[in-house]
Amino acid sequence: MSGRFAPRAPLTTVPTRPDLLLTLSPLRRGPHDPTFRTTPDGSVWRASRTPQGPGTLRVAARGGEVEAEAWGPGADWLLARLPALLGADDDPTAFVPRHKLLLAAHRRRGGLRLTRTGLVLESLIPSILEQKVTADEAYGSWRRLVRQFGEPAPGPAPDGMHVMPDARTWAMIPSWEWHRANVDGKRSATIVRAARVAPRLEEAAHMAPPEARRRLELVPGIGPWTSAETIQRSNGAPDEVTTGDLHLPGIIGWALAGDRSADDAAMLELLAPYAGQRHRAARLILLSGRVPPRRAPRLAPNDIRAL
Repeated sequence: MSGRFAPRAPLTTVPTRPDLLLTLSPLRRGPHDPTFRTTPDGSVWRASRTPQGPGTLRVAARGGEVEAEAWGPGADWLLARLPALLGADDDPTAFVPRHKLLLAAHRRRGGLRLTRTGLVLESLIPSILEQKVTADEAYGSWRRLVRQFGEPAPGPAPDGMHVMPDARTWAMIPSWEWHRANVDGKRSATIVRAARVAPRLEEAAHMAPPEARRRLELVPGIGPWTSAETIQRSNGAPDEVTTGDLHLPGIIGWALAGDRSADDAAMLELLAPYAGQRHRAARLILLSGRVPPRRAPRLAPNDIRAL
């Protein structure tokens, strides 16, 4: 089924109107992500592959309410899960700031909600692409693969929007196309393994976050960094802090203790007072803009296509 669906507003199941872009921005993989777009009228557009098929969703804030339209076979699925996407399952009142920085960030970012997509693969695959490379490299790979192997977003989506490939297509991408997309053999093999067990991985969206992460980490090549980055988005997990990140421990160490040399252990110790809300605390620190001054050059991009 495809076609136009009338706006659904107001959404009384959304407890308070979220800041749409702030809440949904973790789902955007770079400024040119073909699955995510913002338009001058303030709308946020997403193209997703749902259990019912591809769908396009447009959400916008209008006069204190949230309105939505959806198109494609996945339209009803997207509209039914819109409240969770906008943070209806999230409880920001559970967060109690214990540092001045976080108190100020929490007040300043009062519209922040933790999104819950209910879709695992759409966050897992770009997270795998982001392993051990620069963000720009990963964004470029995601953009090329989605445009080449996905399909145009249903409905009147902005030009260039695409739905990501289905699991079977991901598993069938030839080795030379991964190379052309600047994806090395280790990451491409991990994506293929994940795609082959996609139904089992999608079940993780309905599990408690720790159990969901264990399910993902059964796939070789998926470790704690990747599982946390995925479950934060698919499950709206407020306590799943990312470990194994090159920069995050130093940022949190600098923000909370003036220690730019903090490692994962030190980061987790600093975040211990926020047990149950550690991911939210980390997100607010990143949004605060308080980062240590850079001393070393950024990680250099690695273009394997030249090899």
